[in-house]
Amino acid sequence: MRLHVGCAMWTHKTWQGRLLPHPLPPEERLSAYATWCNAVEGNTTFYATPARNTVESWARQTGPDFRLVAKLPKTITHGRHLTGADEELRSFIEAIEPLGPRAHALWVQLPGSFGPADLGVLAAFLRRLPASYRYAVEVRHRAFFEDPRAEGLLERVLSDAGAEWIPFDTTVLFRSPPVSAAEREAWERKPRMPRRSRALTDRPIVRYLGRDDTARTVEGWQEWIDTVAGWLREGRSPTVFVHTPDNADAPTLARRFHDEARARLPEIEPLPEPLSEPRPDEPLTLF
Repeated sequence: MRLHVGCAMWTHKTWQGRLLPHPLPPEERLSAYATWCNAVEGNTTFYATPARNTVESWARQTGPDFRLVAKLPKTITHGRHLTGADEELRSFIEAIEPLGPRAHALWVQLPGSFGPADLGVLAAFLRRLPASYRYAVEVRHRAFFEDPRAEGLLERVLSDAGAEWIPFDTTVLFRSPPVSAAEREAWERKPRMPRRSRALTDRPIVRYLGRDDTARTVEGWQEWIDTVAGWLREGRSPTVFVHTPDNADAPTLARRFHDEARARLPEIEPLPEPLSEPRPDEPLTLF
């Protein structure tokens, strides 16, 4: 029984020298992060298709059970709205091939303008994708959450393709006004989506955004602990990504989520011991 947890990134300035050794060369940062979490969001691929040798480095730094959910480039999802992007898609698929089983799912994040009227486009796009990967779709048009007919149509499109629906739970963030600069920025940038907790496949993926206050973040994810425990009992294998507006403690929070789920289900395989001390071959430094 395995629960995968992770963050929105594998390197962050506030983690350096506190949660992860510092300095670390780029070719060691993901491996250090992978001692804390066994999954990560591949957000960098949204902005540009990575070079193949970069992806080869990611594969070398992680074991085959590590899960990277790689986001399709925005040129495909936002620029071309899933049409006429065969060349960009082919380049992306070729670039991430070295990940092998680490490419847990390819993540199709759609803009808020992509609504129920576009479901035919999504269905056609999913049919063209290679069967060698799993796929997960994130939508941000409120009709999919508020109109039962639109929700049902989307679920049908995804189920026909064997794809998962990724919920981005921001309800805790928007429950009360922001109290920090990072929370104010998140209020301006993050989507206000209703909470959704229905899994379509045996590999559900959740994105949860809490607050900069740890207690409020933990309080807000209790419903997800219940949901994830239920999925595990059903034989599903979920992946949960924990965000906060400043992400300063995201790795420790992800591990705490895993610990709370494991308290419910001791059969869950434990996470590795995190690498947080300076490496023996490097002197201590104040800088």
